[in-house]
Amino acid sequence: MVRDGYFYGFGFLAAGVLIFLITGHSVWAVVPVLLACFFLWFFRDPQRTVPSEAGLVVSPGDGKITEVARIQTPSGERIRLSIFLSVFDVHVNRSPIAGTIREVRYQKGKFLNALDPKSAENEQNVITVQGDDFSVTFSQIAGAIARRIVFNFKEGDSIGRGQRVGLIKFGSRVNVILPGHANLRVAKGQRVKGGASVLAVIQPLQDQPPLDVLEESFA
Repeated sequence: MVRDGYFYGFGFLAAGVLIFLITGHSVWAVVPVLLACFFLWFFRDPQRTVPSEAGLVVSPGDGKITEVARIQTPSGERIRLSIFLSVFDVHVNRSPIAGTIREVRYQKGKFLNALDPKSAENEQNVITVQGDDFSVTFSQIAGAIARRIVFNFKEGDSIGRGQRVGLIKFGSRVNVILPGHANLRVAKGQRVKGGASVLAVIQPLQDQPPLDVLEESFA
């Protein structure tokens, strides 16, 4: 469990006990006890089996894929995946690949509903991880309720694939920017689990099969 779960959970439990002792009526203690149970459940942090094969990119969070799009950037074509995290999902975030954190950029913004396409304008933390052969950028994006983004590393730190890196409290979104030649293993509407679900397989460009081979494989 994330440390915040103990803080909120036991805090509300203590409040429930105090209310019961003061009023002598258990009915008044129901609300804080229910809130305690919710927070203890919400901040859960389950163990995950992280796949170890080379070139894999895993999901940085639990949720539903709401967008798969090819975008143009100053560095060339990229693939953007958006994952929506509802209040019922695990909110611990994990690194999609192993490597070195090349950049951490905090961006102030709005607090729109994370399901809104304009939520790209929301407050967010943008992290780029440089692996051996490619880099992946992912963003922790706040939502209408989520008002706090936690990231526990800094530029220059080394992290492992699927390693816990932080969390976004309550409803939120995670965006992942992949190299344009990534071979996707997910589709829009699919649910994924942080650290366990494979989003894509990325081979070094020199190891990519010829175009005619790729076309035959999808024929």
